[in-house]
Amino acid sequence: MPVANAYAVRNPTDKLSPYSFERREPGPKDVQIDILYCGVCHSDLHQVRDEWGGSKYPMVPGHEIVGKVVKTGPAVTKFKLGDLAAVGVMIDSCRKCRNCNNYVENYCDEGITGTYNAIERDGKTLAQGGYSTTIVTDERYVFSLSPRLDLAGAAPLLCAGITTYSPLRFAGVKSGTKVGIIGLGGLGHMGVKFAASFGAEVTMISTSPSKEKDARKLGAHNFLLQTDKGQMKKYDSYFDVLLNTISAPHDYAKYLNLLGYEGKMMIVGLPSVDPKVEPFALLKNRRSITGSMIGGTKETQEMLDYCAEHNIISEVEVIPMQQINEAYERMEKNDVRYRFVIDLASLKN
Repeated sequence: MPVANAYAVRNPTDKLSPYSFERREPGPKDVQIDILYCGVCHSDLHQVRDEWGGSKYPMVPGHEIVGKVVKTGPAVTKFKLGDLAAVGVMIDSCRKCRNCNNYVENYCDEGITGTYNAIERDGKTLAQGGYSTTIVTDERYVFSLSPRLDLAGAAPLLCAGITTYSPLRFAGVKSGTKVGIIGLGGLGHMGVKFAASFGAEVTMISTSPSKEKDARKLGAHNFLLQTDKGQMKKYDSYFDVLLNTISAPHDYAKYLNLLGYEGKMMIVGLPSVDPKVEPFALLKNRRSITGSMIGGTKETQEMLDYCAEHNIISEVEVIPMQQINEAYERMEKNDVRYRFVIDLASLKN
């Protein structure tokens, strides 16, 4: 069985430290990938510390995985040895419900099997993620990756990328759509890139005036300082779509007031405290709030192909595995532009 070198935590207060474990031997439809890079998502931090509840230990985080195929099962048709490949937030689903049959497995009736911190479909194996040197996954949940993409920059596409691409596509963002991106972080910076590439008029909405320069570099046409009452009034009932990436507690009402007729606020950030919503803010202009969770296998591959065609990658800071605890500390302080990515060569023997 393939042995993976990794970093893991053993309890909610533990630091990440070296850990080795065995992956399963690839089955008929499995692909084994030697991991080259893995992105560091803010949800890794939440789950490591059991801040959402239900965390399972020992835990190897990581669900923004890119690497190279080193072994395939006899029934695999999508990949061959040496191919570049990627794994995202899910590694399985029921495969039989209506949503799975429509390739929106992310909304599986039974719930997805997460790449880590989840029990696999056999009911006993604890799934372990991409802070490791190798992974074995059914080919349905593995994606082809173009060699035109910078691999380190492509890793966060598997979560931050699809998490922002999917709701913007669902909202029908196209040339002329007025889009506001709320929050400029790992998700927000990808939202700006995608919305701008779709031809939308993009406005970055932030509480930090220092973010304006970066926002414009990423493709934003306008910058709205949320703390400026005059600017907020100017943009009252202005936007067709708002992409809300904020994970800190905040009031939805002030942002809803920025939406025009039948405007949609797409929620991808997960605050720890339930947000405030004022019904009158929804009634005006027939506004709506819609959630979105990653994307299915078909849409994720579509997104990766789109990124290869349009040269879209995440802005990253590459680190060795040995610096992951410091990266978590910096991530808590928003001291990263805009995603940490682990170079797994740092764990090779």
